[in-house]
Amino acid sequence: MSITRVLSAALLVVGLAAGPAAADSSPSPSASQDSGAPTQAGTSFRTAAEIDQGQQATASGSTGDYLYWSFPADAGQRPDVRATVKLPDSHAGQTWQLDVYDGLRRRQACQYGAQTRTAAQGAASVELACVMRTVRAWSEPWADDPLPGTYYIRLTVVDLTSADLGQPVSAEVKVDSKDIGGSAAVDGSLAEPLVPGIAVKSSSGDSSSASDDSSSSTRSAVLSSIEPDDGWSSGWWSDRWVWTGIGGVLAALAGIGGYALTRGSGRPRSVPPGM
Repeated sequence: MSITRVLSAALLVVGLAAGPAAADSSPSPSASQDSGAPTQAGTSFRTAAEIDQGQQATASGSTGDYLYWSFPADAGQRPDVRATVKLPDSHAGQTWQLDVYDGLRRRQACQYGAQTRTAAQGAASVELACVMRTVRAWSEPWADDPLPGTYYIRLTVVDLTSADLGQPVSAEVKVDSKDIGGSAAVDGSLAEPLVPGIAVKSSSGDSSSASDDSSSSTRSAVLSSIEPDDGWSSGWWSDRWVWTGIGGVLAALAGIGGYALTRGSGRPRSVPPGM
């Protein structure tokens, strides 16, 4: 009877532990595509148009322009960047390329996806995709791992004829991500995410004796205002906690079961206490 109660309590503990993990692994609600999505792109890293994950940004430009967007990515996420370029009615073959850079402006490799594609002559559009590696909470200084912070998208044509240069085009860009969970968890974290201006922002928050002029100049130096909906490094919970709890419960049950099997039924009634 006691073993049954122990098993019931263990299953209850496992269920309570799995509940938060299931809630955390589900994708967080994204902003509506029509709510505040930018309709133009930047022309450099500093002027990149900020978008949230789940938003579909649009922009118009000309072939030969560099189009830039930026988005936040936190630890445990694997961003999926997709872009569609709508081409003019009449054009020769064109090759378009989608590049993703991190907060240190290091070009990030794509796990898979058509990062560079060639549109045949007269094609109406070309689609590109880049599924990045999972963002890590911490990494060695010499490594090129994706880290939490701002990421930049650069879309441009890399091969076209001079006759097509300057023709009008329109682009659509959307970023989604998948929460990988505990399999991507690492020991350690960054002091601050790799967001432009984060160091200036932190120092301005610590100093209270700065003048109004310096405060205004400090605020203008903060180059990025985007972050995940539930804050940076919000994914401290991972399914590693669940599996660790399950392992502990199973080990405890194994110990209880082994003790119940080996202790026997006690001293027989026919044996005197002194024997």
